[in-house]
Amino acid sequence: MHADRSFSLFDTPVGACAIVWSARGIAGLQLPEADDAATRRRVALRHRAGEAAPTPSVQAAVDAIQALLHGAPNALLEIVLDFAEVSSFNRRVYDLARSIAPGQTRSYGEVAEALGEPGAARAVGKALGENPFAIIVPCHRVLAAGGRSGGFSAHGGAATKLKLLEIEARIAPRAGALF
Repeated sequence: MHADRSFSLFDTPVGACAIVWSARGIAGLQLPEADDAATRRRVALRHRAGEAAPTPSVQAAVDAIQALLHGAPNALLEIVLDFAEVSSFNRRVYDLARSIAPGQTRSYGEVAEALGEPGAARAVGKALGENPFAIIVPCHRVLAAGGRSGGFSAHGGAATKLKLLEIEARIAPRAGALF
């Protein structure tokens, strides 16, 4: 267990999520598993964190995530992330994914192209599959070619991805793409 990492569960329209933090920022966000106990187990395993009450800055992040999932046009860019265990390439992918506004989507190929790495669509998909910051780094906004949903590593798979996109679709008329 990381001595410097903690997590807390919080309710959202898609179920109970868990937020993980360290002194450096948000270290992860876990989408709901089959039940709260499974979510707790997943967080403890993946992030090696213990459960605790959120700090004020973590609670502010939770509030922003909940607002987004209730239809507020918030790109969550104010949330500071702890990239200590993220590779350089994945960080570039995550930074670019964060620039996709709520209600907008891009393809894996478009993200690769924007990174200056045409042909790296599979590497982009792999990086997004490893995303420890789901929702904050909106991997659900990146689709397969032709607008197909593609994969999604959260519990519920593509159905969860489509649910998140459905929630954000209400935001689209008020939000523009950032890249």
